[in-house]
This record gives sequence, C-alpha cells and structure tokens, in this order.
Amino acid sequence: MRIAPGIHRIGAGLVNCYLLEESGEITIIDAGAPGYWNDLPSELAAMGRTFSDIRALVLTHAHIDHVGFAERLRREKGVPVSVHELDAKMARGEARPQNQKMLGIGFAALRFIRFALTKGMLRATPILEVATFGDGATLDVPGAPRVVAVPGHSEGSAALHLPARKVLFVGDAFATLNVLSGKTGPQLAPFGSDFPRARESLKRIEAIEADVVLPGHGQPWTGGVAEAVRLIRQGAPPH
Repeated sequence: MRIAPGIHRIGAGLVNCYLLEESGEITIIDAGAPGYWNDLPSELAAMGRTFSDIRALVLTHAHIDHVGFAERLRREKGVPVSVHELDAKMARGEARPQNQKMLGIGFAALRFIRFALTKGMLRATPILEVATFGDGATLDVPGAPRVVAVPGHSEGSAALHLPARKVLFVGDAFATLNVLSGKTGPQLAPFGSDFPRARESLKRIEAIEADVVLPGHGQPWTGGVAEAVRLIRQGAPPH
C-alpha cells in the first residue's frame, strides 16, 4: 500500500512494515511479522522493484513484532540489518525484553492474538548478524534517515527522521492504535519496559517538523509531531 511518495507499507495498520525508496533502491523500516515475507514480492512489484533493489533493513527496535522476517532477508538475500546498539543483544536473541508491562487490554487483544498466530509471531527468529548505530547518526542507506534515540519502549528504541521529505518513522515511541484495546489516535504503545521514560523521550521528537508520521502500529499521523505529543500528554499518565 502506498502511504506517501516513495513509501509503501505492508500490513493494514495492526503491525506495520515500511518500504522506503530512494533513487531506485529500497530501505525496509522494520520487518513486521514473519508472515509478511510472503507479501514482500507483490509490494516490491507495486513499487516497480524486486528483492535485488533492497539495500538495507533498519529496525526501530528489536521487539518480536518488528524483527519479523529480518533474519530470513539477511540470510537468503544478503541484506544487512541494523539496529540501535542498545537493542543489538535482543535482536541477536541474546537478551529478552525487560520489565514488560501492558496498557488498556480489551477485546481487541483477541484480534492481535489471532494475527500473531496466523503471521508467525509466537517466537522471534534471532538475527545472527546485525550492524549497530547510535543516537544522532545519519545512516548510509537509501533515504539516509537520521536517528533519534527514544528509550522507554525498549532501551534501544529509535525514531528515524527524513528531513528533506518531512517524514518521521517513530517505531513504537508512540502508536496511533492500541492493539490491545482498539483505541485510536496518538498514544504510548501498549507494551513497554518503562512508560514514564517513554513519555519523557517524547521531548526528543516533539520539535521535529514532519508532515507524515509513521508508527509501528496504526495509521499515519498527519497532524504534526507537536500535536501528537500534546495529545499523548493530555491523556491519563500510564502506570
């Protein structure tokens, strides 16, 4: 699905995987669910591209619903995978998410569980080799995103900013869909290691100018980053 000029999405919004095109080359932002592998060829074709045009896969963090098909893409197609240095151990399967808490569980959680079962999300496949980046880096991949560290959801959570396009991939720094309750609109993602810290990290992105904000869960946000952050703060503080 085309989301913005040069950007396509795999998934209907429950779990998102993005394909970013720059000069005929592709960077994948997050690998979603393992089952998305079967959707890759058709989405690439819709962009006029093939597997041979994929140059990189960048993870906003290393949770199971973002790692998805990353190892398969690395192993079978030779595509390098990169992640923030503080999530590298988790990406390699050497560590697990710590202190995970959940917000707003409701009937929508059944849909998410069904999705996880059908899309192979019961167990993450470790990525045997990952490159790492730190806060402030400009990545040498198509699109040249700039890294903004937003710890809280995970220690190594990162947002990826494309200043020239005014696009911001926020990963799970915030969501526009709570996959457990079904609530829509800007909000903290319903899973996380440290919700107060995640809220604090919003300061790191609220001044960014972006016409399109692309979350890991939910539909694109086009109302501005500052307004999204305001709405999140306006909500009840998570515990």
